[in-house]
Amino acid sequence: MPAVNRLPSGRRSGALGALALAGALLAVAPTAQAAPAAPSSGPAAAASPTALPTPTGDGAKSICKRLPSTEGHLTNALNRLDGDATVAGSVARLEQRVANAKAAGHTEVETYLNGRLTARKALVGTLKSRQEDLKSVSTWCAAHGKGAGK
Repeated sequence: MPAVNRLPSGRRSGALGALALAGALLAVAPTAQAAPAAPSSGPAAAASPTALPTPTGDGAKSICKRLPSTEGHLTNALNRLDGDATVAGSVARLEQRVANAKAAGHTEVETYLNGRLTARKALVGTLKSRQEDLKSVSTWCAAHGKGAGK
C-alpha cells in the first residue's frame, strides 16, 4: 500500500522549515538542563546502544554556517505572519476567519480559532526576538572568523 502524504506540499515544506528553524534556534539558545541520572548496571543499561556521546563543544561552527539559512527562514515566517488576509498562515487571515465564525454564530469554532489566533500572535513576538538574537550571533560569528562557509 503506498504511503499517503497528508499535507499539501506548501504546508509540508512549511512544516519542515519550521522544524529546521526550531532545531537551529534551540542550538542557539541553550537551556538549563538537569544532570542526567547515573547509568545503572542492569540490563536496561546494556539495552541502550543509541546513547549519544557527551558534546565536547557548543556547536558554534555549525550555527555560524547555518546562520544565513536560519535568518532566511525567520524572515519568510515573519513575512507570512504579517501578510494580509489573502496570505495563508497570516494573522490577518486568521482574524478574518474568527470574524466569519462569529458572524455565522459558530461559537465553538470561534473559540477554537481565537485560541489559534492568540498562539499565532505570540509566535510573531517570539520570532522577532529570535531575529534580534541572531543579529548578535551573526556579530559574534564575524568577530571569531566563523562566518558561513568557513
